Amino acid sequence: MQKSLPVVERARRPEWMKVRAPRADSRYFEVRSLLREGRLHTICEEANCPNIGECWGRGTATFQILGETCTRACRYCDVTSGRPEGMPDPLEPLRLAQAAAQMRLSHVVVTSVDRDDLPDRGAGHYAATIRAVRRKLPAATVEILTPDFLGVEEEALRTVLAARPDVFGHNIETVRRLHRQMRGAKASYDKALWLLRRVKELADYDVLTKSGIIVGLGETNEEVVETMRDLRAHGVDVVTIGQYLRPSEKHTAIDRWVHPDEFRFFREQGEALGFGSVFSGPLVRSSYRADEQRHAAETGRGAVAY
Repeated sequence: MQKSLPVVERARRPEWMKVRAPRADSRYFEVRSLLREGRLHTICEEANCPNIGECWGRGTATFQILGETCTRACRYCDVTSGRPEGMPDPLEPLRLAQAAAQMRLSHVVVTSVDRDDLPDRGAGHYAATIRAVRRKLPAATVEILTPDFLGVEEEALRTVLAARPDVFGHNIETVRRLHRQMRGAKASYDKALWLLRRVKELADYDVLTKSGIIVGLGETNEEVVETMRDLRAHGVDVVTIGQYLRPSEKHTAIDRWVHPDEFRFFREQGEALGFGSVFSGPLVRSSYRADEQRHAAETGRGAVAY
C-alpha cells in the first residue's frame, strides 16, 4: 500500500507547502482587529497555523477558549504548555459570540487548550460558549473541537451535548504506534475512539463527529489507513489529514514531507471507507474550511483534496 514517490529533501520545504502572505484587500486585518478588541485567542495564532492568511482573509477564524496555556505538552504542538493561572473568564463566551456576530459567521468553530486543572476539564465553559453563540447567531451552526476530558469523560460529554453543538470534533492526531510517544502518557488512542463513539450514543439528535490525523511524524501509509478504519468503525463522519510542521527545535522533527499524491490516496481510501467528508491535503488542518467539511458531509459531496 505504501506508494513509491519522488524523494524530497527533508530539511527543505517543498513548493506545495508554501503559502501566500495576506492580501491587503482581504478581511485579514479586519478579523485581527476584532479579535484583539475582544481579547480573544485563536488556534490560528496559538498553533502558528500556515493557513491563517487564507482563513482570516475569508473572514473566518477558529476561536480558542479556556485561556492560552495547555496542561499537556504534545510533541508536535506549538500551543504554550504549563500551569494555567486562574479560572476561565466567565465573560469569554459573550465576547466570543459578539465577535462571531461582527464577523458575520454562519459556521462558528471553537476549540480549546486542555485544562486538566479544572474539575469538569472545561466542559461547562464549552456549553456556555455554545449557548452564547446560539443566542447571538441563532441561524449559525456550531462546531467544537474538544480535549479528552480526562477522568470525567461521561459527565463532560453530557454537559457539552446538552448545548447541542452541530459538529463534535476530537482529534486522534496520529496512528496507534506513535500515539503515546507523541501525545504523552495521559492520552490514549483507544479512549479517543471511545469518546467519539460515545458522542453518538449519548446525543439525542443528529450530530456530526469529526477527527483529524497529522502525517509526517513517522507513520506509514498503511497505518494512516488503519487509523481511518478505526475512526469509521466508531461512527466518525468527517476526517481531516494534513502535513505536520515542526514548530521549533524542541518539537519532534519532521519525518518526511508527504507528497500530494499520497494525500489523494488517503482521500480515496477514506471515501471507500464511507466517511461523509474527507479533507486531505498538505495544508489541511482540523478547522480548515470547516464550513465546507460540514456541508460536504451533510450533502454527500464526499471527499475533497487540497
